[in-house]
Amino acid sequence: MAATITEMIFSRTCGKDVHAGDVMMVPVDGAMIHDITGPLAIRVFQQMGGKQVFDPERVIMLFDHQVPADSIPAAENQAYMRQFAREQGIHNYDLHEGVCHQVVMEKGRAGPGEIVVGTDSHTCTYGAAGAFATGIGSTDMGFVLRFGALYFRVPETIRIEVNGEFAPFVGAKDLILAITGDVGADGATYRALEFGGETIAALSMAGRMTCCNMAIEMGAKAGIVPPDALTWKYMEERRAVSPFRLMSDADAEFCEVREYDATDLVPKVAVPHNVDHVVDVTEVAGTHVDQVFIGSCTNGRYEDFLDAAEVLGDRSFSPDVRVIMIPASREEYLKVLRAGLIERFVEAGALLEAPCCGPCMGGSFGLLAPGEVSLSTSNRNFRGRQGSTGAEVYLSSPATAAASAIAGEICDPREVG
Repeated sequence: MAATITEMIFSRTCGKDVHAGDVMMVPVDGAMIHDITGPLAIRVFQQMGGKQVFDPERVIMLFDHQVPADSIPAAENQAYMRQFAREQGIHNYDLHEGVCHQVVMEKGRAGPGEIVVGTDSHTCTYGAAGAFATGIGSTDMGFVLRFGALYFRVPETIRIEVNGEFAPFVGAKDLILAITGDVGADGATYRALEFGGETIAALSMAGRMTCCNMAIEMGAKAGIVPPDALTWKYMEERRAVSPFRLMSDADAEFCEVREYDATDLVPKVAVPHNVDHVVDVTEVAGTHVDQVFIGSCTNGRYEDFLDAAEVLGDRSFSPDVRVIMIPASREEYLKVLRAGLIERFVEAGALLEAPCCGPCMGGSFGLLAPGEVSLSTSNRNFRGRQGSTGAEVYLSSPATAAASAIAGEICDPREVG
């Protein structure tokens, strides 16, 4: 019987034919916790009588949301998790590597055909590697740590077909913002988004991660790109793998198919206070910004900083704008550093921080005061997300963010670059 890639992954894992709507207990290939959600998951595991996690090799522990610790409670949580890692024999990436989703990908901890769960909604990022990856709550994770499995209802799939070539200064972030605006914040609830078409095939792994990362912003359970030659090359550089065919059958049954043309796509911006309130940049051009943030698990990769640098050129950022830039991981930071971009950004007036989530969730630093406006390359602009509930957060691509940081107001990168 014809199957979608999501049905294939569940069938492969369960050892029998599985179809959308089926409910079953499913073993997982990886389980990720971080410094915010991890302590509760560990306590639930212990309350369930857990003495040893199901497999220390498949538990992934990272610190990224409040690192280095910015409060005594944060420090206590991290000390608690370090002790647990030592007792359980879990390799702990601690605060050395960066944002959890970037690190999981670049360490090869999620791969084609695998089922990976994490106590963070943007775990769906790993779909860029051909995995079925989804966020779960800390209570569910406590169960996973104990038993290595979790109940799932196999989701239906929406096929997102994208063709055409991007215009200059338009890219993956503009595309996923446009799709989010079209589908809506709840238009894909508990469904898998399967990205395909010539535009997706031409995306780098960084671009695919950007698209899968924001699947949750449409309510999706997962976002996934069928693995191709690029995927397998990416995986082979990180771990031993044997490529195999994994893509939806030609006659697979999708609950919906949406088609998009990237040719005429223009820079997009999500305006406060909803991710699906997306407009062309020209509709909000001229809006004053107090802070620009380039980074996060959505757009904190080398390619994103390269886009920003192309727009910046030999100019400086506006002295009226606080520009915070954070590569998503140590690996990405070194790429940016070795390319000479950090020096260029600092000369232009930016503040470069060590790999972490930073202002994205309004945790460690970069908080907004009442009445202030932020333009961010992250994935959420909910009220109070980056500080005061009286502040406003807009979302954009790195190119648009860089152009706006130069102008001191939201600006079309095509006019600056």
